[in-house]
Amino acid sequence: MHHSRLAGFIIDCQDTPPDDAAAFWSRALGMASEGDDGNGYAVLDASARDLHIEVQRVSHASRLHLDIETDDQPAEVARLERLGARQVAKGPRWVVMEAPTGQRFCIINARRPLAGAPGTNVWP
Repeated sequence: MHHSRLAGFIIDCQDTPPDDAAAFWSRALGMASEGDDGNGYAVLDASARDLHIEVQRVSHASRLHLDIETDDQPAEVARLERLGARQVAKGPRWVVMEAPTGQRFCIINARRPLAGAPGTNVWP
């Protein structure tokens, strides 16, 4: 048995410094920016919504993708593959997946225990 839930959204901004991109998105979404973390990300304060929202600098075209967090990454990847998704890439904390309809999303390791957390699904 494992747990997973929508963790939040990542706003990919092509060739734009995170603080510059976060200046727009923090005002657009009404969330304070916590600033550039020095690793190419700027975190927006979405804690009131129990979400994690980051703006990141990327070299590919700008897009938005969602993160699903889990306490068992291999099990969640396998579950989603059974539903028709496919693995595209793997990073140190995430697996990039592609839905059957073409959207990319990431499966990330949970930042905190998920059992009993709001919005958490329990999978056999």
